[in-house]
Amino acid sequence: MEPAPVNIDAALAQFAEIYSPRIIGRVNDYDVRVAHTRGEHVWHAHDHTDEFFLVLSGQFNISLRDADGAERTVELRARDMFVVPRGTEHKPSSPGGTILMFEPAGTSTTGDRHEGDIPGHVASTTGVPGVPGATGVTG
Repeated sequence: MEPAPVNIDAALAQFAEIYSPRIIGRVNDYDVRVAHTRGEHVWHAHDHTDEFFLVLSGQFNISLRDADGAERTVELRARDMFVVPRGTEHKPSSPGGTILMFEPAGTSTTGDRHEGDIPGHVASTTGVPGVPGATGVTG
């Protein structure tokens, strides 16, 4: 398959579901995913991988919980990026926006472990192929 550019705005326009990331590309064994965000996610952790977030539009907050249970929230706006270190419990939330994530293929959106029930608006997925023809992605 011939590599082709992927327009991120066009990819995001293909779906409206929130917290349901679409895979728009692949770099080695990593997925490049985009998602719409609004509302609360679920407390979760990825035991074996860091998680990279780039805010494309709007605002995206990440609450973090340290080993002692202390919490802090990082507020991100368009063009801000943040990496959640592996094993760190975190809970995304947003008044509305879009994000790009970069993480190993097969990484679950609700982590290796999560706290409580998963809200109905949060897809527990390893990503949905998003853009037909994008490099390494079928859909």
